[in-house]
Amino acid sequence: MVTGLTIGKLAEAAGVNIETVRYYQRLGLLDEPPKPCDGYRRYSPQQAKQLRFIKRAQGLGFSLSEVGGLLKLETACMCADTRELAVRKRALIEQRMGDLAAMHEALTGLIQQCDAGDGGDACPIIEVLAAA
Repeated sequence: MVTGLTIGKLAEAAGVNIETVRYYQRLGLLDEPPKPCDGYRRYSPQQAKQLRFIKRAQGLGFSLSEVGGLLKLETACMCADTRELAVRKRALIEQRMGDLAAMHEALTGLIQQCDAGDGGDACPIIEVLAAA
């Protein structure tokens, strides 16, 4: 009797599409099982779990390269190293949030200048963007 998941069932179980599974295999994030005589590779439920891990890590802002590192740390049970990666990722996110807040503030000011203008010659937003 054949056991395991086909690539379609694996993708469905992990909430991704088949091309995502193939892409992760090409990147080395997911092992590709050998192709048996019947022509259908079979994947384990553990591989579905691994796919969900990859997608969750991406959702937290980790790049696929970083996810590869996390997968290696997972198998080595290196919690301190994993924690350090998470701390660095959080700091990067906080920096990006600060950058986004500054961009929001600048755009708000430009919109206010535009709203206060008389609709005359030049648009203040265009002037600021075109300034050297």
